Amino acid sequence: MPIAPGFDPRWTDIPDYILGITRAIWEDRGIDTLTRYYAEDLVVRSPASVLVGNGGIIAATQATLAEFPDRELPGEDVIWCWADGDRTAFLSSHRLICQATHTGPGAYGAPTGRRLTYRILADCYCAADQVRDEWLVRDQAAIVRQMGGDIVDWTRNLIAREGGPEACVRPFTPETDVPGPYAGRGDDNPWGMRLEDILTALFNAAFSIIPASYDPAAELNYPGHQLGHGHFEADRFWMGLRAAFPSARAEVHHRIGREDEGMPPRAAVRWSLTGRHDGWGRFGAPTGALVHVMGITQAEFGPRGLRREWTLIDETAIWKQILLHTGAV
Repeated sequence: MPIAPGFDPRWTDIPDYILGITRAIWEDRGIDTLTRYYAEDLVVRSPASVLVGNGGIIAATQATLAEFPDRELPGEDVIWCWADGDRTAFLSSHRLICQATHTGPGAYGAPTGRRLTYRILADCYCAADQVRDEWLVRDQAAIVRQMGGDIVDWTRNLIAREGGPEACVRPFTPETDVPGPYAGRGDDNPWGMRLEDILTALFNAAFSIIPASYDPAAELNYPGHQLGHGHFEADRFWMGLRAAFPSARAEVHHRIGREDEGMPPRAAVRWSLTGRHDGWGRFGAPTGALVHVMGITQAEFGPRGLRREWTLIDETAIWKQILLHTGAV
């Protein structure tokens, strides 16, 4: 019996589908399967851009594998919910740990021979055996730093490589968004609501939520492939981010909570900050740049609160918006 109407019955469950099509595309080199598993009018939003259609995805996949031929994307978790009442479609939040060696020329410049490890978080709406809508955050800061680069300099060079301030690819913002087929906001599972409450408190400067809701030994995974533990490291990341955009509007776009056998309670929340870079914090001196921050957070919970957190934003996309505003290109 298929996992949902229209899906190939070979998939045993929804995580098997998400992990399976990812493996088929990347490790098994079935790039041609993108025409089967990705809808022709698919919309993919990342902090760096908005792509429409699977043709661009196929080209980008080939370019990535030419630059990182041994790239692997083993999945760490798939947190999902049904997208409708009749269970014909679903939304998955997929966490991947990417490992690759930079041995080919490409978007990241001449080969460095560096071995990279970084994460990707991807929310996918799937129906009729295809991905039809996607929101993806790649840890670009980790890639740049592990290749020995400076994030601001790399972003400045990226703008130049794309043709300069007038011609370069614009980062994703609400104004550049393209409506897709999925407009749901997730489920009402209590673990998803709990993570949303924590993030909402942080966005509202109620940083006391960290000692109140985080395990004292919580494992924390932040942009730049940075690993930390405990209340101080959580406070440092979230304070630094919010302090950079103190007047920005925070919005939660999607939430999922799950309890599965053999797993701790988990949650996934997609969120954004939209507003001026009007404060000191993670992005240096205030510039007044209008910035959109696209973020995804996943978490696991234990008896003493939030015990593991994975939050990703693309710092290069944020710096791109700041550099284009200031003209420091």
